[in-house]
Amino acid sequence: MKTITVGQLRQNPAAMLAEVEAGETYRITRHSREIARIIPRNHALELIPAKRRTGSRLADLPRHELRSANSISELLADERDR
Repeated sequence: MKTITVGQLRQNPAAMLAEVEAGETYRITRHSREIARIIPRNHALELIPAKRRTGSRLADLPRHELRSANSISELLADERDR
């Protein structure tokens, strides 16, 4: 496992990420204290489920008909009557 400081990571993140992609694990330190680890992704382990590709379900929602009223009170009274 390699160690890299936050400052070094800021200066050249691409080199570190290329090594992680190749399988290297890194300890990230700030003031000589470990604050994080960056590990290569395990393709067999999927932590975030894949996004569903089912499309929109807006067509399943009930249709709302817009009405006009002279005042809000009239509109609310009409809704209460239903």
